Amino acid sequence: MLFAKVNFEIAFAHLFNRRRQSLVSVLGVALGVGFFIATSSLMQGSENDFVSRLVDSQPHITVKDEFREPARQPVFMVHEKGAVSLKGVKPREYLRGVKDYAGKLEQLEAVPGVIAAPALAGASIVRYGGEERNVTVLGIDPDVEPRLTTIEEDMREGSLDALKTTANGIVIGRGLSDRLHLNMGDLASVIAPSGNTVLMKVVGIFRAGNVLLDEGQAYVLLKDAQVLLNKPNIADRLRIKLPDPNTALAFSRQLEQRWGYKAESWQEVNEDILGLFVVRNAILYTIVGAIMVVASFGIFNIISTVVMEKRRDIAILMSMGFRAADIRAIFLVQGFIVGVIGMLSGWAIGWGLISILASIEFEVEGLIDAQGFPLDLGMTQFVIAGAFALVSAVAAAWLPAHKASQVRPVDIIRGAA
Repeated sequence: MLFAKVNFEIAFAHLFNRRRQSLVSVLGVALGVGFFIATSSLMQGSENDFVSRLVDSQPHITVKDEFREPARQPVFMVHEKGAVSLKGVKPREYLRGVKDYAGKLEQLEAVPGVIAAPALAGASIVRYGGEERNVTVLGIDPDVEPRLTTIEEDMREGSLDALKTTANGIVIGRGLSDRLHLNMGDLASVIAPSGNTVLMKVVGIFRAGNVLLDEGQAYVLLKDAQVLLNKPNIADRLRIKLPDPNTALAFSRQLEQRWGYKAESWQEVNEDILGLFVVRNAILYTIVGAIMVVASFGIFNIISTVVMEKRRDIAILMSMGFRAADIRAIFLVQGFIVGVIGMLSGWAIGWGLISILASIEFEVEGLIDAQGFPLDLGMTQFVIAGAFALVSAVAAAWLPAHKASQVRPVDIIRGAA
C-alpha cells in the first residue's frame, strides 16, 4: 500500500516538473477527444435524422402483387433433375392485384399496433395547358394515409380530406404544380396507359422536399384510381406501419412466407443507403483513431524523455526495494493521468463544440424549414472518446515504462561512479 502511494506521488512529481511538455500532451489528447465527440455527434445525428425521415415518410412494409421468383413451369417440376429444353413459352396473362386484400387487411389489423391500408399505383400522364408530365398516381385511403406517411404534414395548400368530398379530386406536389402551372381548383386531364382519360380537380398541393415525390407522384382516392386505371375492386399493394420500425425486416419475411407476395421492408428498399452509413462510420473512427495515435506520441515522447533523464533515480529506487513492477507502474500511471485529464478536458471541449453547432441555423434550397445541424446528444460518443483516450495514453506509456523496469541498478550506479 505504501509503495502504491509513493508510485502516484513520484508520477505526479515527474509530470509537474515538466509542466510544459505535460500540458502539450494533455492538450493533444483533449483536442482529439473533443473533435471526436463533435464529429461523431454530427455524423450520428445526421444518420439518425435521415433514418427517421425515411421511417416516418413511408410505410415500413409494402406488400406488392409481385413474386420474388417466377412460377416454375410444369415440365421442370416433372423432370426436376433432367436436362430439359423448353422453347416458345409465353408468359401467362393474369389479372394483377393482391388477391383477397380485404381479408389480408383484417389479418394485419388484428396484430396490435399495426396500421395497414390498400393502395393502387399506376403510371399516368397529367396534361394541362398544352404541357404534360409523367406521374405515378397512387390511390389511397385519406383516413389512414396520415398515419402511414407524413403527407398531411407536407401539405401546403388544401388537404387530403378534400379527396373524400370532391369528385375526381387529386393532390399533387409543388414541383408538378410549378411545372404545369397547376393551382388549387384547376382541372387537369389524367391519362392512363390504357388511354382512359379522367378530368381531375386539384384539391391539394404538398411539398415533401423530395424532387421525385414533388414532381412525380399524385394522390387520388382508391376508387378513383381503380376507375382511371380500369382495375375495378383491385389493390396492387398493402402498405403497413409497425409499432417498432426495426422489426420491419423480420415481419416482412413472415408475410412473404404466409402469402407468397413480395414484401419489401424499408430497410430492404434503402439497403444501399444504409450500407453507406456503415462505410462512413468506419472511415470516421479510422480518422479519429489516427488523431488519437498522433496525440499518444506526445505522451510517448515525454515519458521516454523522463526515463532517459531519470535512469540514475530509477536505479536508486530499485536498490531501495522498488520492484520492476513498481517502476513500470510509476510511468504507466503518468500515461493514465495524462489520459484522464485529457479525457475530461476533451469532454468539455466536445460539449462546447456541440453547443456551438447546435446554435447554428441555415436555410438550404429543397428543405422545407430553416434547418440546423442534426446532432446526437447521447453519451455513446463521450464513452467511446474516453476509452480511446485512456487506451492510447496507457499504450503510449507502456513501452518506455517497460524499458524503465529493465534498468539494472548495479550497472547504472557503477557507471555513475
